[in-house]
Amino acid sequence: MKHKAPPKITLVGSGNWGSTIALIVGRNAGKHKNDFDPEVRMWVHEEIHENVKYLPGKKLSSNVIAVADLVTACIGSDILIPHHLKEGALAISLIKRFLIDKKEGVIRLVSEGIRGLLNIDTAVPMGANVKKKWPVLKKSFESDNFRINLTKDSNTVELCGGLKNSLKNVVACAAGFADGLGYGSNTKAAIIRLGLLEIIVFVELFYHGSNIQTYFESCGIADLIATCNSGHNRKICEAFVKTRKSIQDLEREMLNGKSIQGPATAQAIFMMLKKHNIISRFPLFFAVHQIFKQQLSPNLLIERLRECKGELPDKWMKR
Repeated sequence: MKHKAPPKITLVGSGNWGSTIALIVGRNAGKHKNDFDPEVRMWVHEEIHENVKYLPGKKLSSNVIAVADLVTACIGSDILIPHHLKEGALAISLIKRFLIDKKEGVIRLVSEGIRGLLNIDTAVPMGANVKKKWPVLKKSFESDNFRINLTKDSNTVELCGGLKNSLKNVVACAAGFADGLGYGSNTKAAIIRLGLLEIIVFVELFYHGSNIQTYFESCGIADLIATCNSGHNRKICEAFVKTRKSIQDLEREMLNGKSIQGPATAQAIFMMLKKHNIISRFPLFFAVHQIFKQQLSPNLLIERLRECKGELPDKWMKR
């Protein structure tokens, strides 16, 4: 009987997040040699074993092989995001954002794009959708400092947990406006609560079948609380109210020109809500968009939020 070789992993990308994952996956592949090919290939622009910009001094495992050619890096791999695919390969999307289609006025999930373009099974962090492969995926990523939970609700994970342009950043902007106006912790708690409810309703309307348990995972309420208290979106929006400077000026001064994603995400959400004529159901999302467009004074934010009904989707209310 022919022995089935353990799956081979290729990592595409070597930025801060990619290098961090390479450290974890490289160690796990070397430790679990019966479950993975110990050699992990990583597509990079320069064949070095250190990300000197984002992770200086953190050498990659010796079994992580830096490969400058994408095709060479992907050939024969079982777990990857390439364009030359081995039959039966599984893609794992670590892209912490979604795609904004301004022309169509919709938000598209990165995993949907990968799945459609490559025609292969696709998983996201905490959202693997191929149940029989869950254990091996978890084993490849988990470490003492990096815990992995498993759920089939990958759409909600992507919409809630994306680092860059996720729904949580719009709520964080509202929290920042409130901080700039001098409101206390009770007001921020109310904003987080109302924001979470709007996130839940939004996901249920446009990506049916979300599981309420997902909102209690790391991608949900925990990440929302952290972002509303310490994220760049909150910080910039607080300064926006206090200084009356433009968002662009504050980004240059406070983030060295790096852009926050709240304004673009609020715009994309508004376009979707307008297209479906349901703006009135999302007063927090709409208020944040209007403030960025200078159609609403930040001073009127709390008054606007009194319009929030704070109701869960009907399917959960009937449980």
